[in-house]
Amino acid sequence: MIDLLYAVRFLLFLLKHYIPILIFSYRAFDLLPFCNRASKNRMRIRMNLLLLCCFTLVLTAVVAVGPPTCPAEGSGCGDDGWEGEFFPEIPKIKYEGPKSKNHLAFKYYNAEEVILGKKMKDWFRFSVAFWHTFRGTGGDPFGSPTKFWPWEDGTNSVAMAKRRMRANFEFIDKLGVEFWCFHDRDIAPEGKTLEETNKNLDEVVALAKELQGSKIHPLWGTAQLFHHPRYMHGGATSPEVRVYAYAAAQVKKAMEVTHYLGGENYVFWGGREGYQTLLNTDMGRELDHMARFLEAAANYKKKIGFKGTLLIEPKPQEPTKHQYDWDAATTTNFLRKYGLIDEFKLNIECNHATLSGHSCHHDLETARINGLLGNIDANSGDPQTGWDTDQFMTDIAEATMVMLSVIKNGGMAPGGFNFDAKLRRESTDVEDLFIAHVSGMDTMARGLRNAAKLIEDGSLGELVKKRYQSFDSEIGAKIEAGKADFEYLEKKAIEWGEPKVPSGKQELAEMIFQSAL
Repeated sequence: MIDLLYAVRFLLFLLKHYIPILIFSYRAFDLLPFCNRASKNRMRIRMNLLLLCCFTLVLTAVVAVGPPTCPAEGSGCGDDGWEGEFFPEIPKIKYEGPKSKNHLAFKYYNAEEVILGKKMKDWFRFSVAFWHTFRGTGGDPFGSPTKFWPWEDGTNSVAMAKRRMRANFEFIDKLGVEFWCFHDRDIAPEGKTLEETNKNLDEVVALAKELQGSKIHPLWGTAQLFHHPRYMHGGATSPEVRVYAYAAAQVKKAMEVTHYLGGENYVFWGGREGYQTLLNTDMGRELDHMARFLEAAANYKKKIGFKGTLLIEPKPQEPTKHQYDWDAATTTNFLRKYGLIDEFKLNIECNHATLSGHSCHHDLETARINGLLGNIDANSGDPQTGWDTDQFMTDIAEATMVMLSVIKNGGMAPGGFNFDAKLRRESTDVEDLFIAHVSGMDTMARGLRNAAKLIEDGSLGELVKKRYQSFDSEIGAKIEAGKADFEYLEKKAIEWGEPKVPSGKQELAEMIFQSAL
């Protein structure tokens, strides 16, 4: 069909631009100085010149019309009803195994392979982050953007938003995943009023609904309450009541479109929900306001029939000096204090965990043992920097520890693994988008394979069990049941005398762990 359209465009282009030129050239031939020669030679020269002219004009027309592409300027790529290919040089990514040298193929992630009774794709439920993949520019506080994707036209129009959405779903299809995540303002431009903004969002979301079909849907959606100047003091924690109301209206709409698109979760990330100094901050009042905001969100979720999980994403700082949901433990305590523990779970981002002074494994375990592990933003930071670098995870050991927690959790559904990760500023080729995701998916797959080895081997689990075996006794059972008071324990301490403390066997544990990598 595309070839036929190309042929028609080519013929129309010739008729419009070049046939008149040929006719003019033919008639003007007699005016040339050598046209007074013998008619036979004149005819031969005329035909040769016409053939040369035709060849040149046809070649020019082919270049001018060109094959279907996604131009950086003007319309196209769906604006005229045609959904051209955005990644023509990229094939669908397939599994080729560990020996493959193809950088556009999976070496370890085999979606349909069953590990510990579950398909790989079901262990992970991988998701593409729209904001990093299609809105990331490579810009930073010290430099201008470095990424200029061929489909971008330099605007933030609704038409451009639709074009990005088409690119998004082609990317998802070629990568072979079934989920995507978004901020409301990343997929559709903000208007002059809230009503206009909502209209823009509705128009883009309608296209997304059409493009995603029945197999693809959001892992989660969220509202961007940190970029616009109105949110410089926060949204739910702003001291200005009109900002609080605006933030509520924005979250209301974002929850509605997430529900409409079949999203399985909804995330709250409070990048501005904190403070720069306590000198001008009523922290108690701001925390109360944030709790009321989240309570209203939980109530609205039920009102609209949204069955997805509400998730809070902890982060210690950046852009604020101190963010209220500092880490998994702080957020868990906040939910308990305000009676929201049954309404929310946590979305643990690995780079955020390390910024708070923990390992990703620590925050995952903190969330898991409290029954709150709902989703993972799979990324990592650079140990030599002190900010949120959002890199694709490539550390096999870290991925293995992450997957040990996930296996203990029984999987992540209805959550999953969202690649909240971006290309490095210096990576500017379109194929780099695919290479980064392939690398990240393969890293997590290796982590799963390694974690499965450790569990099936049993040595590490046995070491941990043996370390606590003294509690597998009558007195240990009483302690764990809360039936051993201090008087009873004092009698046992006198009876036993000085306790013998066994080795922790840390080096052996590390050896067993490393043997699986």
